Amino acid sequence: MHASVHARRLSATAFACGACLILLPPGPAQAFSGGNHEKITRAALTWEPRSLTAMADSRDGAIVADDQGDYFKLGILHCDNADFLASRFTSASAYPRTRDEANTELLACIRGSVARLRAAVRYADGLVDPQGRVIARQSDLGSPCTWNERAGRAKCNVLEQLGRGWHPIEDFYSHSNWSDQAGAGPIGTDNPPGLNRTGIAPFLDIRRYSSMKDADWAEEAAGLIPEDLATGCYPDFESTGVKTADCTGRVEHNRALNKDTEAARRSGHGNFQRATELAAQDIARQWKDFTAELIATYPDNGRGEQMICALTHDTPALSCPRGRRVLREPTRASGAFTGKKLLTDRSR
Repeated sequence: MHASVHARRLSATAFACGACLILLPPGPAQAFSGGNHEKITRAALTWEPRSLTAMADSRDGAIVADDQGDYFKLGILHCDNADFLASRFTSASAYPRTRDEANTELLACIRGSVARLRAAVRYADGLVDPQGRVIARQSDLGSPCTWNERAGRAKCNVLEQLGRGWHPIEDFYSHSNWSDQAGAGPIGTDNPPGLNRTGIAPFLDIRRYSSMKDADWAEEAAGLIPEDLATGCYPDFESTGVKTADCTGRVEHNRALNKDTEAARRSGHGNFQRATELAAQDIARQWKDFTAELIATYPDNGRGEQMICALTHDTPALSCPRGRRVLREPTRASGAFTGKKLLTDRSR
């Protein structure tokens, strides 16, 4: 069903679904644990403590901002509803969603991350003056950042854009069959195929796509999506602005695909562990690509390097004097995840 015409609007950048504008009914904030969002993000980044906490904290970090309030209800912020099951796995009627329709939802999810990266690069300009000096008032974390889509301190602005752009990428690995092994028994809507991939998804090349026309990167990405890839159907708003009312007859998020907890049905066969490891590897890739984009975009007076220093250091006005090259490279994830929850548990 369509959301009420009396609903309030979230800002267009909140969901970045091209020209569409989704209307959502007001509702209370939904407070969920982001325990493994935090573990994944900390495994991917080597920042100083307060800066890393601002990004990764399981309750108040930028990485979980998309799980708060009405953002939680937008499927493209969690890579939901890209479900599909090929005809060779169905014994009755055709699956109710085509491969192209599934791709539309996944590409909308990717489009949001592309838009967030572009915005983060723009906001980073406010961290450093034209001479390459860090602007103290724009990089200070003396008071907490607020993730409300309103322009504030440049460091908070950049962290919010990165966190909201990385959240769907982490969710993709939990909510899809990318690295899964299927369970025992016949393949079907209750036991979708597993792709058993061991590397990060090539169609999440966010930095490269950010430099391309949207139509061009979308065509390229669609060509990289495997025929049997699926993310689960979930009763939230799709990129069209339509809210899924019923997932009957489809590959469901809750029952068939989510690995949001180690106890989830799909988390066995090492699926939970592989999803967390690949999510951390991909965030490490995304951060490395973002730093490269800053250096390429702001080469004069070492401004790009200074922006990176300002983002990763807790007192950058002191730690990042002009002319000192301080680059923090992310480490690859160790794979040592022992928490009970992966990402946000979207089961009901």
